[in-house]
Amino acid sequence: MKKLFLLSALALATAAHAQGSLSGTVTIWSWDVAAKALQSTVPDFNKKYPNVKVNVVDLGNQNVYDRGLAGCAAGGVDLPDIYSIENNEAEVFWARFPNCFTDLNTLGADKLAKAFPAFKWTELTANGKRYAMPWDSGPVAMFYRRDLYQQAGINPASIRTWDDFIAAGRKLNTKFGNKVKMATIANGQDDEWFRMLANQNGCFYFDNDASQVTIARPGCVTALTTIKKLNDAGVLAVGDWGGQITNIKAGKTASAMFGAWYEGTIRTNAPDQKGKWGVYLMPASKAGGVRAANLGGSALAIPSSSKNKEAAFAFLQHALGTTQGQVAMLKSQGLVPSLLAASKDPYVAQGQAYWGNQKVWQTILGTLGDVPQARGTQYFQDARQVMIVVQADYLKGKYKTAQEALTDAARKISSATGLPVAK
Repeated sequence: MKKLFLLSALALATAAHAQGSLSGTVTIWSWDVAAKALQSTVPDFNKKYPNVKVNVVDLGNQNVYDRGLAGCAAGGVDLPDIYSIENNEAEVFWARFPNCFTDLNTLGADKLAKAFPAFKWTELTANGKRYAMPWDSGPVAMFYRRDLYQQAGINPASIRTWDDFIAAGRKLNTKFGNKVKMATIANGQDDEWFRMLANQNGCFYFDNDASQVTIARPGCVTALTTIKKLNDAGVLAVGDWGGQITNIKAGKTASAMFGAWYEGTIRTNAPDQKGKWGVYLMPASKAGGVRAANLGGSALAIPSSSKNKEAAFAFLQHALGTTQGQVAMLKSQGLVPSLLAASKDPYVAQGQAYWGNQKVWQTILGTLGDVPQARGTQYFQDARQVMIVVQADYLKGKYKTAQEALTDAARKISSATGLPVAK
């Protein structure tokens, strides 16, 4: 009877959607450019559903997270109809408050599952329930200064592996007297390069069942070994988030590797460098290896306490489940679509003026299907804090090998989380 009831409810909801009879107010909590991007989808949504008022509230990233935790702890009190959540933090909510959010399968999300790459669902699904729908993603790309590469005699098309990247960096050092480096790494501040390289090699802090610490496995060893080679070759600068932007603006780095959302960071912070930048795929660990990874990305969830779930899900379907909605956010704020069909949109195939008229979105979105799955789990921040220190210590010579460093990291992460180290 329960299954029959859910199917009947879904049928009624679908009929209501078709007639455009949904009404009421849908309140969304989000932040910064993400909030602006959501707002850009509202006019077309209201053409379908004129009686639904969408209220996008920009609370700031940390405030959304903190108020979400507080609201769930209070049994769903004062939560919005739609809640923005970063993938890396999502499992904190599913683990601590499994009843705080709606299983979107009951509203029809299971029918949209194959419309998104598998890696985007990994952190949004628990115990067979889909707690959130994929929003933007962070397919990794290498952004580079065309002019600086040309002056150093570097052809980006020839950079296929990390060894090729190091060879190019040595050319750059020679040309500019070590005053321009290939890229900036936040060593001692973050482990984002390790996460990107580990992901491309099919490894992460934890396994996809969130049951073991897997950071000492071969793919992660390869990632950390590569970072040591890059560091020892002297082709990287070191700087935090602000330092990386400063280096870009000053022309002290010729490349930047991040999730594709960094496109907007470069474009808005260095508008005077329009036409000087291009994009190529991240190098592989070996010839013919994977040249794709993901860093960052968010999702939208519907709190169980929402009084307007069907209208909220209709908005999710429009903003996230249609090419129209996803591309509107790409145009508006540079949010990279997770929806696979969006990669076929004509806008994606257009050259972008800032990037020397290169079809950068076609290049970047073309990697979505190649990104290996990875799971942050509820312990993501615990593991990240351990790895930031271990990576920095390894580069300083505290450990003899990457394997030794990651074996120690695994032990510390296991101690912090209670999860066993994978054999």
